Amino acid sequence: MTSVRIRRRARRAVYFLAATGLLLAACSTPTTDQHAAVPDPGTGHLHGLGVDPADGAVYAAGHHGVFRLERGTATRVADRYQDTMGFTITGPSTFLASGHPAPADPDARSPHLGLIRSTDAGRTWQTLSAEGEADFHALQQAGDTLYGFDSQSEKVWASTDGGRTWDIRAGLPLLDLAAHADSPATVWAATGEGLVHSSDGARSFRAVPGAPALVAVDEPEPGLLVALAADGRLITSRGGQTWTEQGRLPAGGEPAVLTAATARHLLAADSTDTVYQSTDGGRTWTALHRPYHQAEHPQES
Repeated sequence: MTSVRIRRRARRAVYFLAATGLLLAACSTPTTDQHAAVPDPGTGHLHGLGVDPADGAVYAAGHHGVFRLERGTATRVADRYQDTMGFTITGPSTFLASGHPAPADPDARSPHLGLIRSTDAGRTWQTLSAEGEADFHALQQAGDTLYGFDSQSEKVWASTDGGRTWDIRAGLPLLDLAAHADSPATVWAATGEGLVHSSDGARSFRAVPGAPALVAVDEPEPGLLVALAADGRLITSRGGQTWTEQGRLPAGGEPAVLTAATARHLLAADSTDTVYQSTDGGRTWTALHRPYHQAEHPQES
């Protein structure tokens, strides 16, 4: 088990206690004002980032909802407080996610959302499968194949019908998945300690020798790996054998999330819940959003 996974589980415990407080507050106030009794918690720990091809907007998924990022402000979509774990944007206004319902959600039927989908940029969601069973912490679309890492079973699941049915494949602890539509059977996974590779659609994995300790990986072009190392470096590779440092995230937090919208347009987040963007392949970074306490005392980036 990696130190990154230990920290994430610790944060999940903190979130559970906070969520319980929110639920108790909601029970003691009118339902029309269920969030007024406590300060807005902000995004919470971030798990996913993406760019909506419908309008180019950046979205962030965290412990307290899905947020649209604009002009330094994170706006919670549709006032939904669901704990959004796995998150990916698969088409215009089309999002896939997993996680847990909001603590005060009167319609919640299970602590695990399974796989949910939105076709209106996060305003409404539909359950597709595995409700009450799966808690996907990573989701990766690769052509007609969807991969998900279920934290409950610690196995990679695969679907070829948009996430309605699943085939459960290899079991291993991991933090992130990468695959490309041109070669959907080729799957990469960042483990926090290195990189593993599958050439059989996630049925088996082997360690990639000499790979750095990676917390996130993406494949924006066939064969091009873009990865975030545990020390904050943004590195790239063709095939995972040799790695080139392109840049580094600004200091201030531990690297946590990476999404490569293209080989040059990158999004990243760290443990302070700051979201960064690079438009030059990771060489330089600017802050798109800082949490409230940091926004009052911004750091140089």
